[in-house]
Amino acid sequence: MACQLLNGKKGIIFGALDSKSIAWKIAEKAYEQGAAFTLSNTPAALRFGEIKVLSEKCHAEIIPADATSVSDLVNVFQRTMEIFGGKIDFVLHSIGMSMNVRKYREYDDLDYNYFMKTIDVSALSFHKMLQVAKKMDAINDWGSILALTYIAAQRTLVGYNDMADAKSLLESIARSFGYIYGREKNVRINTISQSPTKTTAGSAIKGMDGLVDFTDRMSPLGNATAEECADFSVVLFSDLSRKVTMQNIYHDGGFSSMAMSLKAMTQYNKSLDEES
Repeated sequence: MACQLLNGKKGIIFGALDSKSIAWKIAEKAYEQGAAFTLSNTPAALRFGEIKVLSEKCHAEIIPADATSVSDLVNVFQRTMEIFGGKIDFVLHSIGMSMNVRKYREYDDLDYNYFMKTIDVSALSFHKMLQVAKKMDAINDWGSILALTYIAAQRTLVGYNDMADAKSLLESIARSFGYIYGREKNVRINTISQSPTKTTAGSAIKGMDGLVDFTDRMSPLGNATAEECADFSVVLFSDLSRKVTMQNIYHDGGFSSMAMSLKAMTQYNKSLDEES
């Protein structure tokens, strides 16, 4: 049962595409907890996604925007403040894209035009979002800004490719901007490093099924689902996390602290036995 953790809170959720996306789940949970918000994604995503269903369910206006465009972001924040009659309390950045991943380019054979697009869409868009919000004074004191990331920012995972570099930059932006925004406006900025999740975008990663199985075997609590990530995000949007900022928080069932689990070792030994 919803306990209205976000009652009276207003925000923007960037990146909801379809019911498989984490941003979609976060929107549903935020709405259940009493929040009101606008939704934003690219015009192309709006054409091919299912966001209108989410919009109707959560009574949220859709504001199309290319998150790499400063002018588009200004429009999103301006329109959102017009709708709610003032500043907002939370923002979710759930945006990532790599043409190198989609085209199955290996890391030692990247297309650099694609690479720059990866960085712009998946990381610099976060800085642009923060900078626009701060210059417009769009976030209330003690507001909360979240971005979704992945452990490939710290560790090499085959197939994640140039997205790993983008996530590293994303996390750095959260720390650097988090200091400034916190010092001046008490606005907190954090990233959530989520378990591998079979979203529409995540399914494009080579070997995704094997990765999900491996991390589930390695994690003492198992992989965190998109719904569980949404629950955690609601807490970070709420006043319960007022003093948490500049953190990259692992929401992965303990995977990030593991070297070898009993399940993984058992499977490894079984494979050796089969070979012999």
